[in-house]
Amino acid sequence: MQFSTFLESVVKIKHITLSGEDSHAKMSPPYRLDLAKKMKEKSQTARKAAVMALFYPNHNDETYLVLILRKTYKGVHSAQVGFPGGKYEDEDANDLMVTAIRETEEEVGVSKSAYEVVKTMSPIYIPPSNFMVHPFFGIAKHPIKFTKQDDEVEAIIEVKLKDFLDDTNSITTRVPTSFNVEVDVPAFQLNGHKVWGATAMMLGEIKDVLKQVL
Repeated sequence: MQFSTFLESVVKIKHITLSGEDSHAKMSPPYRLDLAKKMKEKSQTARKAAVMALFYPNHNDETYLVLILRKTYKGVHSAQVGFPGGKYEDEDANDLMVTAIRETEEEVGVSKSAYEVVKTMSPIYIPPSNFMVHPFFGIAKHPIKFTKQDDEVEAIIEVKLKDFLDDTNSITTRVPTSFNVEVDVPAFQLNGHKVWGATAMMLGEIKDVLKQVL
């Protein structure tokens, strides 16, 4: 989709009511609901994090979304695809949008002056890491030159909007669990990467919103 067309339509999302858990459920692993129920009390005091879903044009005026491939490390999100973002810090002055903006600049080198945050999406709780993640929807009106944070980001993944919205890229994949068994989970197939879990659930809500305005 041409970015000029995208920009004309996407402003309407400011007035759309989010479906939150209904959208998340479409891309939720089958075991997540029971796990979230068991950890409901713990989720009330979960650590806070924020991420940025950033859309932008390339030099041919095509619309893209940026994701990142995280480094391999000893942690539950090792080598997974996600949004630029990270945990809340005291310097963020109790504002999760500030967290998302700060982490986006740190991880992919995009300053807050390059884009506008147009909507706050529904937060989502991640039981394995005990984080409540707050996603934000941002739009840059000009092409972006990304610079990855080498110690945390393995690769920057630039996804075409048309590929993201293409229902044939919604798939099922098998992933290991902490119980040493593999389960089938809903996922997105994007740029050769399988995107599942919390990131897929957040993407699911974004996709539902975009399909109402595009």
